[in-house]
Amino acid sequence: MSADGGTLTTTGYIQHHLTNLTVCSDAARDAAGHCHGFWAFHLDTLVISGLLGILVFGLMAKVAAKASSGVPGGLQNFVEMVVGMVDQQVKDTFHGKSALVTPLAITIFVWVFVMNAMDLIPVDFLPLLAGAVGIPYLEAVPTTDPNLTFAMSITVFCIMIWMNLKVKGVGGFLHEVFAAPFGMKMAPVNFIFRVVEDIAKPISLALRLFGNMYAGEMVFILIALLGIWQLPLALPWALFHILIITLQAFVFMMLTIVYMSMASESH
Repeated sequence: MSADGGTLTTTGYIQHHLTNLTVCSDAARDAAGHCHGFWAFHLDTLVISGLLGILVFGLMAKVAAKASSGVPGGLQNFVEMVVGMVDQQVKDTFHGKSALVTPLAITIFVWVFVMNAMDLIPVDFLPLLAGAVGIPYLEAVPTTDPNLTFAMSITVFCIMIWMNLKVKGVGGFLHEVFAAPFGMKMAPVNFIFRVVEDIAKPISLALRLFGNMYAGEMVFILIALLGIWQLPLALPWALFHILIITLQAFVFMMLTIVYMSMASESH
């Protein structure tokens, strides 16, 4: 986990570890050949998040297919514990009727957790492996990419709007937008408050996850710069970071459940 001081300055080392592998069309490249704009894709984020999703949910599906009512194995016990914990949170928080919320909450918690857990891999390990096969950049923690956290939060927001329309209908939804909380006489004020509230939800959801994971990754990189002196610091921070990884996944899941519950309730 040490920096290669012979080839990179401290600033260059930090920038290298925080730079995504980006691909784009020629139209999205600047004069220096760098990708910018909407059509620049962070390939490492897409590939790593996709592979982690396939791996973990494929494993859970395999466990579910082999589940028995007899004495369960350790992996089945663990999966049942996670599913039971999430299901209990949904029962305690979500007061509507929807078969979507529990699977959505399980997907978010597990997927965000495994993506966050990539932060526990030594910061130099995967970039060095990537460099050995000719890949110049590799950001191994997908949740340090705001593009991914915003994609997830906007998806949650769209599902929330869909649930609003499904439960309340178009008329009921519009009445809530313009009439709550001060009545129809204050419709313009109600509308402004609702717009601000709805815009804040996906932004805060995305930035909370991104900010905490980006800060954690930065601390690991700064510790790696200490060379051999990193050893007394790396393990305690990694152990503490396990709490952050789990907590951020739990918070993202709980806020999603709360938003779904708010969407299913009438005001």
